[in-house]
Amino acid sequence: QVQLVESGGGLVQAGGSLSVSCEASGLTFSNYVVGWFRQAPGKEREFVAAILRSRSTYYADSVKDRFTISRDNAKNMVSLQMNSLKPEDTGVYSCAAGVNALFRLPTRYDYWGLGTQVTVSS
Repeated sequence: QVQLVESGGGLVQAGGSLSVSCEASGLTFSNYVVGWFRQAPGKEREFVAAILRSRSTYYADSVKDRFTISRDNAKNMVSLQMNSLKPEDTGVYSCAAGVNALFRLPTRYDYWGLGTQVTVSS
């Protein structure tokens, strides 16, 4: 049974930093595309970042140069380091794993975690 579990969310002031992580059981992250998505109240889920099997990384324009996605194969974990946080970064951050190359589309992922709340105060 595949399970993805996020951790590390919380409350931070604008300009601060936070790291969220995703641990997997039942699958090996290095064999999948792993993405981070976020959803703010009343808004659609949006792509944040993805790391491919090759370790190539991709980011939404809104987080480029502020967020960094990484993968630890030994821990089977994918993390998202978030710096210079803004109030508009607030939302539930969820990780997902899939094998499809269309990593910006949430419908292309097969497995999802339940998410962790990130709140950035102004």
